Amino acid sequence: MSGELISVARIVRPQGRHGEVVADLLTDFPERFEQLDAPLIRCTDGNLLTLKIERLRLTAGRIVLKFSGVESIDDAEQLRHALVQVTPEQLVPLPEDTYYDFELIGCQVTTGDGQRLGSVSNIHRYGAAPLLVVVDEEKGERLIPLARSICLEIDIAGKRILVEPPEGLLDL
Repeated sequence: MSGELISVARIVRPQGRHGEVVADLLTDFPERFEQLDAPLIRCTDGNLLTLKIERLRLTAGRIVLKFSGVESIDDAEQLRHALVQVTPEQLVPLPEDTYYDFELIGCQVTTGDGQRLGSVSNIHRYGAAPLLVVVDEEKGERLIPLARSICLEIDIAGKRILVEPPEGLLDL
């Protein structure tokens, strides 16, 4: 296992009496669970388990999972608030010039003339283009559209984003 683990679901609660759990999806690719044989489960105490998926079903933006060895409501209760995680190698490949949010978080944002704007702390996804939440200790928080016309270069490996903001954007 290399690299950091990525959360794809958060277990909310037990479901029924036979060890099933309901989880909120933290992925845009719920079909990934069909190919995911034995995900890693990060328990609230920090322990990492590998549990084999016996069966699953998608329901209203959530997923119901049944893991081998989790046979009762008490067993399932032990998984409450645990994270279902995958390795970077298990990620669904994205089209060129698209990125996972976690890849953008922490990237340093600079302008073409070398002005450091801060680092990406979050991504808001409402509206036409996602917004990078860029935080600078002195200037505070800025929202920069994640658009090709503004974000000219994104270097995930170097954790760097080069932007050319339109006039007035940085004054907002």
